[in-house]
Amino acid sequence: QVQLVESGGGLVQAGGSLRLSCAASGRTFSNYARGWFRQAPGKEREFVAAISWSGGSTYYADSVKGRFTISRDNAKNTVYLQMNSLKPEDTAVYYCAASGGVGATSLSDLYDYWGQGTQVTVSS
Repeated sequence: QVQLVESGGGLVQAGGSLRLSCAASGRTFSNYARGWFRQAPGKEREFVAAISWSGGSTYYADSVKGRFTISRDNAKNTVYLQMNSLKPEDTAVYYCAASGGVGATSLSDLYDYWGQGTQVTVSS
């Protein structure tokens, strides 16, 4: 059974940092692009960051550029999201995803596998 499991969420004060992890099991995702999305209460899910299968290309939403960093360790079948300078508007459930398509993409429809999400809450 293929699973993506997020961890590392929690409650943090504005200006703080968190590091999310997404561990995959059931198959290797070393040749899959990986992405992070988030969904705040009452809002649609939105793209946060993506990384190509090799890690050579990364792509960020404008709202997180310069504050968040996506990375991956293919040997561990894991992708990470380092989140710095967090703001209250970053509060959301964060989801990781894997895409067997051509590369890092912000289009959620191109992702084949999804995790269950981890809550990130940033207090002001």
